[in-house]
Formats: sequence, C-alpha cells, structure tokens
Amino acid sequence: MAQVAFSSWGRQVIDNRQGGDAVVEVANKKLPVTFDGEKQISAFMGWDGLILNDPNVDVVAMAAEYAKHVQEDYCCAKCSPGKKGTRVMQDTLARIVSGKGEESDLDTIENIAELLQNCKCTLCMTSAIPIVDTVKHFRDDYLAYIRGENKAKKAVDYKLKMTAPCQDKCPSHIDIPAYIEAIKDRRFDESLAIIRESMPLPAICGRVCPHPCESACRRANVDSPINIMVLKRTASDYEWKHNHQPLLQPKPKKDKTIAIVGAGPAGLAAAYYLALEGYPCTIYEALPEGFGGGMIAVGIPAYRMPRHILQRDIDIICSMGVEIIYDTKVGTDISLMELKEKFDAVLLAPGAHKSKPMGVEGEDDGYNGFLAGGIEFLRDAYMGKPTGMGKKVCVVGGGNTAIDCVRVALREGAEDSILLYRRTRKEMPADAWEIDGADEEGIQFEFLVLPKKIIVDDKRQVTGVECLRMELGEPDDSGRRRPQPVEGSEFIVECDTLIPAIGQDPDLSFITEDTGIKITRWNTVVTKYIPLKNAADRDLNDVMGNPLSRTLLTDMNGVFASGDAEIGPLTVVACVGNAHRAAKVIERWLEEGEAYLTDEDFHEDILSNLGVYDKNEEVAWLDAVQRFDQHEIHGKERASAGNYNEVELGFSDSEAIMEAERCLRCYRVSMIAI
Repeated sequence: MAQVAFSSWGRQVIDNRQGGDAVVEVANKKLPVTFDGEKQISAFMGWDGLILNDPNVDVVAMAAEYAKHVQEDYCCAKCSPGKKGTRVMQDTLARIVSGKGEESDLDTIENIAELLQNCKCTLCMTSAIPIVDTVKHFRDDYLAYIRGENKAKKAVDYKLKMTAPCQDKCPSHIDIPAYIEAIKDRRFDESLAIIRESMPLPAICGRVCPHPCESACRRANVDSPINIMVLKRTASDYEWKHNHQPLLQPKPKKDKTIAIVGAGPAGLAAAYYLALEGYPCTIYEALPEGFGGGMIAVGIPAYRMPRHILQRDIDIICSMGVEIIYDTKVGTDISLMELKEKFDAVLLAPGAHKSKPMGVEGEDDGYNGFLAGGIEFLRDAYMGKPTGMGKKVCVVGGGNTAIDCVRVALREGAEDSILLYRRTRKEMPADAWEIDGADEEGIQFEFLVLPKKIIVDDKRQVTGVECLRMELGEPDDSGRRRPQPVEGSEFIVECDTLIPAIGQDPDLSFITEDTGIKITRWNTVVTKYIPLKNAADRDLNDVMGNPLSRTLLTDMNGVFASGDAEIGPLTVVACVGNAHRAAKVIERWLEEGEAYLTDEDFHEDILSNLGVYDKNEEVAWLDAVQRFDQHEIHGKERASAGNYNEVELGFSDSEAIMEAERCLRCYRVSMIAI
C-alpha cells in the first residue's frame, strides 16, 4: 500500500506532508507503486489533480515540465485561449524555475487557468487543473524559487501521454477525437488513416464492435454519447463507395519471417502491423479460401457483417504482402514445431471456434436435433452446409452468439425460434441492441429457465427439453444476481432442435507437450510476465488481471500468443488491441532478441486501470443535441428465410458530419514522475 504525501485528485485534498496518514483511495486501489515493476512512481499529474507519493519531488519543476509539454506537444493551437494561454503558462513557469520569477506570476498562472476555461476543447483547460493545485498547495515552494532559496530536490524522469476518456476505454486505443474531428471537417480519408493507426479492420469494427468507448463518452454527461462506432463505419464506407484505395506504404522488406496461426481479427491485425514494418507474414487458416476473418466470417452473420465488406478489409491487408494459406489446420496439416523451424517467429491466434458443453442430461448421447454448439451452427449455416436444424429451435444462452443463433435460425427457415436463459433480460451479457433486434424479428424469450434434460422420442429425435424455473438470489463474482432453482418447477419446452450457446473456447489441441507451452485452466495460452518486485504491485496486478506485465511471449522462445487464445474469447476490438501490442513485441524480439513492454505500454495500462472518464462530472454549459442513430431496416420480414441482407445501414455523409459536431474533444494529458 502506497503512503501518499499529498493528493488533490478528484478535487479532494489530502495532505499528509506533516505526518498524516489519510488514505487516498485512487492511489491505493488504482495506481501501482512502480511504473514498470521496478521504477517507483514518485508523482502523478493529470487532468484531475496531483498525487504526490514522494515529498522530495520538486513539484514546481514538475509543473513547469508539464506545462511545457502541454504547449509544445499536445496543444492543437486551433483556438486563441489554448494557443496563447498555454504559452503564457509555460513561459511563466519557466521564468519561475529559472529564478527570474515574481510573486505576481502566481496570480498570472491562476488567471490564465480561468482563461483556459474558454478553450475549444478540454485538453488545455484540464491541464491547468493540476498546475493551479500546485500553486495553491505548494506556494512556499514557488516562493522559494522566486526568492532564490530553493533547495536541490530529487531528480526524476517524466513520462507523458495524451489520452481521452473514449480512447482510454477502447481496447485498441484508437484516437477517437481525432478521427471524429476529421469527419466533422469532411476529411473522410484522413479520418480513416487515423483509425488504421490502431484499427486495421475499420469496416468490421464499424459494424460489430460493442463500442465500450461510448460508455466513457463525456457527451453522455450532457445528453447521450457520440455514435462513435457508426462514425468509424462512415469513414470506412466512404472509401469503398468512392472506389478509393488506401495509401499504405510498408517499409522495405526484411529477411526475418513470421508465421501466424489463424486469420481471425488478431491474426489479421498482427500481420497488418508487422507487414507495415516490412516483415513477410504467412497466416495459416483452417477454413477454406473465401472464409478469411475467422470468427468474423463464420461466427457473425452476414446481416451484421456483409461478406464483401469483410473481404475488402482482408484484401487490403494481403495487398501489403501478407499471405494466407487456407484449408491448412495447424496440428494436422502442419505442426507447430515445423512452423517454429521454418519461421523466425510464430504468433498463435487461432480464435475460439469450439463451443462449451452445456451440462444437460443426454447431451453426449448423439440425439438427432441436438447440435454441437452455437459456433458450429453459425459456421455451417454460413458455409452452406446442412445444419441439422428443424422447424422449432431452442437456443440456450444469453450472449451475442446465442442471439445470433436464434436470429439465424429464422433466416434458415425455422418457424419458431426460442431463447432459453437462466437469468432475466437485464442480466443478459448480449449487447442490448442485439437483444432488441431479436425482439423485433419475433424471437421468443424464456427467461429464468435452466435446461436439465433432453427429451427424445423412440427414434432418438429431440422433441423437447425439460427445464427448471429459476429465481435470482445474491450477486455472484460478476455482479449479476445468482440464479437459483425453484424446487418442483420442472416443465417441458417443445422443440425439435436444441443448440447450446453458452460460451466457446479456442481449440489449442495443436499445442503438444513437446512444445513446453502451458495452457491455463480457462483454456488459454500462458504468456510470460515481467516480474513485479513490489508486493503492492503484485496485489494490484491480481485485481487488474496482470495488465502491467504481459509480454505475450510463451514458454517456447520465439512463439507468441494473441487474441482469444491469450485473453480468452472477447471482442474483435479487444483482439485487435492485443494483437497490435503483440506485433510490436515480436518486432522488438526479432530486432533486439528480447520481448519487452515499452514505457508507452506501461503508461497505457496504468491509465486504463485508473480510468479517465468521470460519470459524475458536471458538463452543464452545453445545450443538449439529439444523437443521430443509424438507419435500419425494420419489420419481421427482414428475418425471413434466406434474407441475410444487412439490417443496419449506417449514416449519410451529412448525418455523420452533424453527429461528429457533437464531440467535445475531451483530451487529457498525463504525466508520471519516476
């Protein structure tokens, strides 16, 4: 546990410089003691104040350094208060630190902070907050400089980073305010170039992303969040609709090669970023040609992700020299050991293509009408294979895959499509808009229901499923109320098809014992961690899921893991963010012989755990402006048999521009002294 000397974070002043021991919650629970496992965090300065761990840090010098970087590196200079005010702030603090300041300069700093409240965006105005805090609470230190009485204090190294609440919440850390502003200025090509810096699958993520960024949009504190996902789609759609080709310029080809297992979002993203650096990449994909994209291709229905749009993103990646070898399953057609011998580095990104067992009586008895799982059902439906589906379909589960299954069942000709879920709609992990879509298409929901036994006739054909009624008890580890069976409440739901869709795992059967690579009990690949020497950091890492220490290198030297195989089955955007980091680590390993994280990586993880968005912040000086939602095809007919036409249609250009104008451009600057 860190002992904080001073904190003004969150507008709550805690001053322990004279020997107090008041606790600073944010420092105890969300900030590690060290920056990278070794170097101590002496102070943290950012948009909401100052946290001082080491009282020997020169706070005045730190404020001057912070103001310098805000003005020179981060101020956009698009408004006079920001451009000129931050320069005056910088010059004033520099003059004080050089010993040429006057006491009236302290008033100037506070006056400039007031002026910065009129800035075009929030970067400059929030940057003034910690500086003014130092003037208010460390005035004697400033006066010591002004009078020439300052004493030499501990030298520190400063780490700086610009972020935004939405950008921080995005697993790929896309510079969201920048690409939205480019759309606002009708610079769609520039917007897309900004997106591709962190997201090489913009058309895909513009359609199927669960957009966690919108849960951290400050616009929600005024009215409703920006429609960030659809604006990403807008930039991407503009390119292909106007027959533009992206101007991608990979570096000269290098002589070190990389094999990637799986052409899903993680594999494709890693290949994209490695190819940009000049590394020849070969992706081995088990699915046949035409099914690139992994789970995007065979796990997300075409009414959500049109196949020609998916293929275009893949073609762009292949245009940089990335080769995809289809119909080749690693572990069957070629072994991992063979890849290790043939290539300089290997990335494991196989995706989660294997459904979890449901745990009901009769599921292993080979009954007709009991399907292997939701993932397999979706894959067979898309690939045109017989699904084994009848006319009355029950799907068990509450996630997006379960929702996709019941909606696809209608398009595959089911007369009744029923979802069985053991909690209520409120607890469903599926995205709310996906549930709404299923509701509109006529899906039947059975909530608080737990399947127990498969019912069959004398021909071993499924005729129903015996279920128990459930009631909600106390919350479990996920925060959702735990379902409990109601004794004696058994009943039967009639159906001729039962599809379990309660989760999925990566198929890691190709990782044999001779590789030395370990697999966790959650069926993910074990990757190496940077040893954290401080006990408080180790405790914090347990809470944070070890984000400060993952190098993505496995126990086999030169073999890395990413995506679902490393982090567990998550979202496209999470896999891309994970793969982007993996690509950078692989490059360091190839060029320097060492897999490590950079200061940028550590800083990014620290901010992600700290959290940049404050849902309680009052943003009262704006008029509410209605959010634009994308056009959509409505009515049950959209789910008629064989109709896989896209349901959500995006924005017109003019609508996108008006929605982009709602963005508050909420940048913040973080500085850590180590």
